[in-house]
Amino acid sequence: MSDALDEIYQAIIDDPMNAEMGAKGYIPVYTASAKSRIVIVGQAPGRKAQESMKPWNDASGVLLRSWLGVTDEQFYNPDLFALVPMDFYYPGKGAHGDLPPRKGFADKWHPKIFEHMPNVELIILVGAYSQKYYLGKGIGKNLTETVFAYHKYAPRFFPLVHPSPLNFRWRKINGWFETDIIPKLRARVAEILS
Repeated sequence: MSDALDEIYQAIIDDPMNAEMGAKGYIPVYTASAKSRIVIVGQAPGRKAQESMKPWNDASGVLLRSWLGVTDEQFYNPDLFALVPMDFYYPGKGAHGDLPPRKGFADKWHPKIFEHMPNVELIILVGAYSQKYYLGKGIGKNLTETVFAYHKYAPRFFPLVHPSPLNFRWRKINGWFETDIIPKLRARVAEILS
């Protein structure tokens, strides 16, 4: 990271809002570089990602990299990809999966980080939380409609369903996602990285 991004990282650790996370031994799990060209905005680190201190370090990450058509080396190169979720800490387990990202976290930290990433050409919005935050009133009536209308948000944004193994039913019902959308995503990513 650049000096400015290093300072932001330390400020996140020092923020009283994150004291409880620090007490658990958690550190912020995200990557960013002044040279980043693509940003992936997900929900929040999962338990495995928090424990390993590596974003998308689980089955969801494997599938996401497959969708993008990139290697692990490319994906984890912050000069290519910034991995900036809506919250940088594992939020804990809820009744139906992980708890949502904390309110106000992205509001406070995303603008500061994005200010130091001038080369970003594409922001991939993974899941409903990031789509609602970044697309605002332009979002579809549900996630399926938003993902289907991906071209509406181009060239800046590309909305995706979460690659969680739990979403296999959604992908089975919406076969157009893998036959039509994923090839477009791969082409856009390849164009930016070439």
